[in-house]
Amino acid sequence: MVNHVAIFRGAPSYEDATAIQSLVNSAVDALRLPADFIRPGDRVVLKPNWVKEHNLRRPDDEQSWLTVVTHPAVILEVARWAARRLQGRGAITICDAPQSDSSFDKIRAYCQLDKLRERCVREFPGITFQVLDLRSEGWIARDGVPVARTQLPGDPAGVVNIHLDENSEFIGYRGQGRLYGAAYDFAVTNRQHCDPRHEYLFSRTPLAADVLINLPKLKTHKKVGLTVALKNMIGTTARTNWLPRHTEGTPAQGGDQFADSTGKLKIESVVMGEIKRILKDRHRLARLFVPLKKLGRLYFGDTETTVRSGNWHGNDTCWRMILDLTKCLVHYDGTGERRQQPLRYLVVVDGIIAGEGDGPMACDPRPCGVIMAGTHPVAVDCVAATLMGFDWRKTKLLRNAFEITRLPIVDFSAADIQVVSNQSGWTGRMEDMKDCFEFRPHFGWAGHLETDERLARTRA
Repeated sequence: MVNHVAIFRGAPSYEDATAIQSLVNSAVDALRLPADFIRPGDRVVLKPNWVKEHNLRRPDDEQSWLTVVTHPAVILEVARWAARRLQGRGAITICDAPQSDSSFDKIRAYCQLDKLRERCVREFPGITFQVLDLRSEGWIARDGVPVARTQLPGDPAGVVNIHLDENSEFIGYRGQGRLYGAAYDFAVTNRQHCDPRHEYLFSRTPLAADVLINLPKLKTHKKVGLTVALKNMIGTTARTNWLPRHTEGTPAQGGDQFADSTGKLKIESVVMGEIKRILKDRHRLARLFVPLKKLGRLYFGDTETTVRSGNWHGNDTCWRMILDLTKCLVHYDGTGERRQQPLRYLVVVDGIIAGEGDGPMACDPRPCGVIMAGTHPVAVDCVAATLMGFDWRKTKLLRNAFEITRLPIVDFSAADIQVVSNQSGWTGRMEDMKDCFEFRPHFGWAGHLETDERLARTRA
């Protein structure tokens, strides 16, 4: 059933490949998927989290990627699970669009993706395996400032333009005209999201899949509280600057860029907005801005301690974009038309070593030893939030997922979500789960994401 989620705990570390394999298979088997969930000849797409090749706080640590991306041991076992069901006919594509300034070559090397593919080809003759970087553009960044851009091949299957338009969660949103995406070109983001037009550009391969298997990492997130199944689908899109992340300005100005409306923040909003507009498409000039950005931290505060860029619980923008992407995946196919048949969708979450604190790319490791599985991303994310010691109702992303009226994505209530586990405290109704972890949220969410019981204990 779509409202069932499995959680199995046991693998103490990524070095225990046998334990990870066992957990993956136990969690997926516990869902009791129909025998024809994967059929011979199907196109199966695995979507891991390959956001960055290292942890931003430890860029020189060659093991820091373990807290940031889906581990290859999980990817391999899910690929093998799917391949067995294809019975020698079909295709498995493992793909993602990492952050624009990430190195896919390093991700490929750290995760040993070539060896992973070679093993699958050897073990399952007749099945086509490929590994894809879906990005059409790569950036070279200095201290977070894009100073050069290169064109990348992108999805060999091409792209699909999805017009959500009147079905978007941005319809009537007050922040239109001040939306910020992923680059300094504000005009692009706001052109794609201006009533009644709301568009997203997807890589065709994930949309055209017969079976989509989402392989997220269990982590906290600075803009939406946590990143698990729903947030992981950003990597299926082909134009990252079409994705609104926050609304420029202070709360008093109708924005969610900052958490407060002090005079200093108003100055920062104006100054940085003008600098971004000046630097748009001026990469050589952008290099000169890098030392100025360091000076700006001394006056305006460092992002590790100061809320900016929508990195707080008041972000009213990012959740809309993520739910819009889910609508596109659930309701549209690889031709850009409405689906005639429901998408066969599976989520397998890597929670062996999860991430807490400054997620998703500078998080601290949180060893949990768990694998989660489910067939609905909202159910999985609600259970994940509960497992992390958070109240899912305190996230706009999850709370509003149940309230969508335009192209709804949920046909059950939170009270219907059931958990299957090898841990007695996690078995039964989601709302009855106990003995959960207590993840430390991003500082912009501290005191606004934890369960009331946790907060009361902290204050006592």
